[in-house]
Amino acid sequence: METEFIPFSLPSIGEEEINEVVDTLRSGWLTTGPKTRQFEEEFAQYVGVKHAIAINSATAGLHLSLEALGISEGDKVVTTTYTFTATAEVVRYLGADPVFVDVDPITANIDIEKLAGVLEKIEGIKAIIPVHFAGQSCELDKITQLAKKYSVGVVEDSAHAFPATYNGKKIGTFSEATVFSFYANKTITTGEGGMITTDNDALAERVRVMRLHGINRDVFNRYHSRKPAWYYEVVAPGFKYNLTDIAASIGIHQLRKAEALRNRREQIAQVYNEAFKDLPLELPRNVRETDVHSWHLYVVRIKANPRDISRDRFIELLAEKNIGSSVHFIPLHLQPYWRDHYGLNSSDFPVAQGIYESAVSLPNFADMTDVQVNRVISAVREIFESCS
Repeated sequence: METEFIPFSLPSIGEEEINEVVDTLRSGWLTTGPKTRQFEEEFAQYVGVKHAIAINSATAGLHLSLEALGISEGDKVVTTTYTFTATAEVVRYLGADPVFVDVDPITANIDIEKLAGVLEKIEGIKAIIPVHFAGQSCELDKITQLAKKYSVGVVEDSAHAFPATYNGKKIGTFSEATVFSFYANKTITTGEGGMITTDNDALAERVRVMRLHGINRDVFNRYHSRKPAWYYEVVAPGFKYNLTDIAASIGIHQLRKAEALRNRREQIAQVYNEAFKDLPLELPRNVRETDVHSWHLYVVRIKANPRDISRDRFIELLAEKNIGSSVHFIPLHLQPYWRDHYGLNSSDFPVAQGIYESAVSLPNFADMTDVQVNRVISAVREIFESCS
């Protein structure tokens, strides 16, 4: 048995990030300040938008974006059941209700026909939250058309989709707001953190006010100004969602490495796909060659096989070989709160249910060595070949 444990994911942190954090610690300015502003400016330039607003999590970003769109008590917001709970919980923060739909059987992204159906039949829907699962972009042209037809807003949950593109344009440039995650397992990380991108000036202004207690001026300027600048006004009951300069220091250099980090993930995915093509696995792929897939996750689905290896048993066997894995996601219709509060049933979401029952996320991170990749390949093949 191999003694080295291969984790499901590890962040890729270099000396550049470490040195930038040390510089911040020595500067005396630790919270939101010059490094955060630099990170925002460079991120906006990279994506190609007017505004990039740093926040302390993608969850915060989704909440702020919906609030800025005016979502409130009694409204409805459509999203998919095949996502992490944060996508739906932010709707409840505002007293609104999520409307869940099933997903596409190939991409696990929101099913466009199901989306169109609920928009036509259900009154009170004010927004859509499409989720770019695993780093494959949703069909944003069709989502945008539906949003215009039914006069609803779009906030993209792009926690998985950086850097990624759709129809040759970067994710982050399509909708009223796009929200990225910089959690530790993402392509680029700040440990905890996120970013909202938008070209909507009014939305950006509202988000900036609400991310820090509803104060109507830049706190960095208030504390950094060489002239008396102590006065401020609270114009709304805001939140505490700002990103620190310590975190932004990491993000500045992660952003500069984003393409290289993504490329390594894609390379590993391609090696996996070639090695697993003859196994009883449904393998992930980029469904549109014109798109850039971020490959945040490498998710295989176990097909029927001679010894009927279940998904759960497969994970156990990988663990016995000291290889970490995960499951993305346990659909929201199976989670007690969402299931019971909204009376959800597995039969309402057959595609998501089927994907969940067969899906396993294998290790795929930029610092993964070729030796580790080959160990994962050998382990997966041994599991199936020993049971054939």
